[in-house]
Amino acid sequence: MRRLPLLLIPILLLLGACQSQQSNRDFDASRDFAGYRSWSWQEPAVQYKPDDPRIRSDLTEQRLRGAVSEQLDQRGLRPAATGAAGNLRVQVWLIVDQRQQQVSTGFGGGFGGYWGNYWGGPAYNETRTVDYKVATVQIDLFDGKDGKLVWRGSDERIMRNDEGNPTQRETVIREAVARVLSQYPPR
Repeated sequence: MRRLPLLLIPILLLLGACQSQQSNRDFDASRDFAGYRSWSWQEPAVQYKPDDPRIRSDLTEQRLRGAVSEQLDQRGLRPAATGAAGNLRVQVWLIVDQRQQQVSTGFGGGFGGYWGNYWGGPAYNETRTVDYKVATVQIDLFDGKDGKLVWRGSDERIMRNDEGNPTQRETVIREAVARVLSQYPPR
């Protein structure tokens, strides 16, 4: 019977992980975002932190570039002509952080009756440390003329140990980029 609460901990953590997506944005309110009509990549177009070969790959970069291009197109921004600078320069970051969380579970204890009767056994708490990774997709938009950051959006979510197949990876990247750029242009 005591093992049942122990088995529920991973399930609760998994459910909590599914809901722990966080998106945010920041922008220069003095800029006229309606004036931005074209975009180009700021090299390096995709950066990784940490620069780890398990994270950094040409396939991941292709997926990120494709998703960003698609989302910018849906927002009326067109790629600049080859060799020309766009009104906006785009740079993407994929950041993976190692995080920890402590989870405490209480066991045992007793019951008090109406007349003060007491049933049960000793109570104790167990605290565990859970390690997990959080992936953040950050998209920076720079002004094409002065090179200053005008808009930044990011989305983070807990990574699973099972990364899935290539189709699932592409879907996760497309969804993250869509969530980030859903906040552009600022209103």
